[in-house]
Amino acid sequence: MRLVFAGTPVAALPTLRALAASRHTVAAVVTRPDAPVGRGKKLQRSPVAELAGQLGFETLKPVKPNEPEFLEKLRAIAPDCCPVTAYGALLPQAALDIPPYGWVNLHFSVLPAWRGAAPVQQAILRGDDITGATTFKIVKELDAGPVFGTLTEAIRPTDTSGDLLQRLAAAGAELLVRTLDGIEDGTVRAVAQPADGVSFAPKLTPADARVDWKLPAHLIDRQVRGCTPDPGAWTEFDGGRLKLWPVTLAAGASLLASPDRSPAAGPGEARAPGLAPGELRVDRNAVYVGTGTAPVRLGDVQPPGKRRMPAADWGRGLRPDASASLT
Repeated sequence: MRLVFAGTPVAALPTLRALAASRHTVAAVVTRPDAPVGRGKKLQRSPVAELAGQLGFETLKPVKPNEPEFLEKLRAIAPDCCPVTAYGALLPQAALDIPPYGWVNLHFSVLPAWRGAAPVQQAILRGDDITGATTFKIVKELDAGPVFGTLTEAIRPTDTSGDLLQRLAAAGAELLVRTLDGIEDGTVRAVAQPADGVSFAPKLTPADARVDWKLPAHLIDRQVRGCTPDPGAWTEFDGGRLKLWPVTLAAGASLLASPDRSPAAGPGEARAPGLAPGELRVDRNAVYVGTGTAPVRLGDVQPPGKRRMPAADWGRGLRPDASASLT
């Protein structure tokens, strides 16, 4: 088939590579426009635009995919099908109607669970054991089109959203190519999504990534992992924003916690009245923080204007008069 691929971030790169190596022809690539980055606000191409240039594919960068010029160009290319992975813009019906086989999206959840922009983050935040990827035909309603195929992937206890997305992007690229093969061969058909089990995963904001130390430790662990690397978990310390990487349940937490289980505690967790929520304890080789249950040990941190560093290094450099808690 003759294809036009649409995608933008790093997670879409495995798909573009798989399509380039497939039996299908990539006639062009659609991606988001160059965006300003860094302090100098220098325009930078998207990861997909960079790879498309290396592979020699024509690249289209409409500000909005309903622009008449873009739609005219798409009609002139005349794709049979348009595969999509994390393009980042809503497609108008006028664009959806152009390819005879429609637009086929690779979504990083097992639909109808976690429709929306942040399915991987939400799967970790909510404590799911299993997630996956789905190929489906794009319709006007968000992520609601009929499904061609799915795969599943276990969520590991230490997975960040970045770790999990990397695995799903690689496996999902193969699923999307198999889906396109089946569409061309007439061996797969789209099946309507079930009406039950629908959940939504809106894009996470920096406000969603601020840690509430009054929560149980297991929820804080999920929040930090789910927000790593984007939008980045954080807390306030000494009047500034301290960026956080994954935490772990403190070794020997029982020594820091009350033996009485909290009603809000997760399995194996206990309250720590001796280390209040957000309260710091700086040891020689570790930094502990109190939560609503057991303390957690901080992993890497990044203070304002400084580099990422192990929490123990940060703790050794704290001023004696610095605030003793995170908020």
